[in-house]
Amino acid sequence: PRVRSARRRAVTETIDAPLYRQSRFDAAYNELDLRLRGDYGILARAYDDGVCYRFYTERDGELTIVDETAQLNFEGDPSAYIPYSKTEIPMRTSFENTYEYAPLSKFRTQTVAFMPVLVDLGERGYVLYTESDVEAYPGVYLTYDKEAKGFAARFAECPTETSLTKRVQDVVERSADYIARVDGRRSYPWRIVAYAATATELPVNDMVWQTAEASRVADASWVRDGKIAWDWWNNWGVYGVDFKSGINTETYKYFIDFAAANGIEYVALDEGWGVRDGDVMHVVPEIDLPEIVSYAREKKVGIILWVVAKVLDDKLEEACRYYSELGVAGWKVDFIDRQDQAAVERVYRIADAAARYRMIVDFHGVYKPTGLQRTYPNVVNFEGVHGLEQMKWRPAGFDQITYDVMIPFIRQVAGPMDYTQGAMRNATRENYYPSYSEPMSQGTRCHQLAMYIVLESPFNMLCDSPSNYMREPESTSFIAQVPTVWDETVVLDGKMGEYIITARRKGDTWFVGGLNNWDARDVEVDLSFLSSGSHKAVLFKDGVNAHRTARDYKREEVSVSSAQPLKVHLAPGGGFTLQIY
Repeated sequence: PRVRSARRRAVTETIDAPLYRQSRFDAAYNELDLRLRGDYGILARAYDDGVCYRFYTERDGELTIVDETAQLNFEGDPSAYIPYSKTEIPMRTSFENTYEYAPLSKFRTQTVAFMPVLVDLGERGYVLYTESDVEAYPGVYLTYDKEAKGFAARFAECPTETSLTKRVQDVVERSADYIARVDGRRSYPWRIVAYAATATELPVNDMVWQTAEASRVADASWVRDGKIAWDWWNNWGVYGVDFKSGINTETYKYFIDFAAANGIEYVALDEGWGVRDGDVMHVVPEIDLPEIVSYAREKKVGIILWVVAKVLDDKLEEACRYYSELGVAGWKVDFIDRQDQAAVERVYRIADAAARYRMIVDFHGVYKPTGLQRTYPNVVNFEGVHGLEQMKWRPAGFDQITYDVMIPFIRQVAGPMDYTQGAMRNATRENYYPSYSEPMSQGTRCHQLAMYIVLESPFNMLCDSPSNYMREPESTSFIAQVPTVWDETVVLDGKMGEYIITARRKGDTWFVGGLNNWDARDVEVDLSFLSSGSHKAVLFKDGVNAHRTARDYKREEVSVSSAQPLKVHLAPGGGFTLQIY
């Protein structure tokens, strides 16, 4: 490469951030624009909390991108938290794997990992590697370069042939010998190396949002965040009623009544409402969808329809037009399970069409967020996380709780996640077992409640049955009160893989949540962020016997002040919440 010009600038800006962890924030960076001979260049930025770069090209016509070199090398042999693909075909993954912590030299070279990955530099802090603004281009998978001692990017090649699964999901069978075909005049994804001196700085790193393209939706005031009552996790398991529960109109009206009575904004119709023939316009005869939508509208509850990504994409314009006119609020789009150029283009295509018809989107079976939620504010959530659905089938002995106190420091840096918390059946480590029809969570009741504060999710599921929630009015009332977007976020304390305490403000009310691993501990919650004087608060904490019966908790009305830390005992797999007025 030969440099034609080098331009530098310093930028300070205030960014409005709707549907985010804070309503606005200041961003500052130094930028270097290197224009190179051959009509291409590199744009690099240095922030206080990381660095990033991207390529751009300025050529006429179409370009074929054969490959891209992207490496992140390290001195010595630091350890990292690595989410490996565990599928037989490594790049065919749902991006829902747990982390393995090991020195980089022990990287499992027979597979690939995906972003974000977190490298532990010991006393020098942490480095998190991820990307943003990935449009019409494949996302990064990672391998290990032993000679360079670092991560090396790998990209899925462009698909040339696919086949269909039983769910009418298209999976790649053959690929081209290049990774992308693109317009010659464009910018390419940002490669982000975020830095944190301490673990508590990671969950509030804003680099992905800052580098994402600003909103393409001229008026997004119609986008409504909120919570959603979910049918699939609890296996449509309502009881104490005079009808047979299942995928039918009566069951969904019951869900709607529950949502309306508790201020829950949405109800999901997950897998099963549509005929499995690959046509999104077909509905099973057991439900009257227009009646359900009309009933929900009367109750001021929105309806979200689950759909396989390819099935929606096949009739995208027709489906968005018809279902938006019917009154459906949005889509839960599932089974993308890829990150090649075609898959990324599909994600953008669905986001754009949904926005034009004023429909929100929750992406599942999808790669980590890359800032799309800023570009299309109607995209309210992403999965790409080993969430609570896994407890329907993970064997006894599986450790979900330790994962819970890792993801705020790693996956959450990339953006919100649809973890689908809210279980009312809670189990200790010894008592947990998988149950598909009556699933349970690992850890305590307060661990589940605290997730609504610690984990970011503008579109937050209530995974359990309405019948179970109605038997637990204190827990349900608290969940219903927790906001889903925030004006301010502060991580008060925490240690990777052990515990985390997060405070979030909405208006004049603060919510504080703490999550713990399997080791019981006592914590002191620093409340110095509060204004002076005493404040009324409601505390949910693990009960005295939560170590034996995980659903044991205690609700207390307390008085707190900025001058006095709050002492809380956390049971194994425990948690706490504090709502301060």
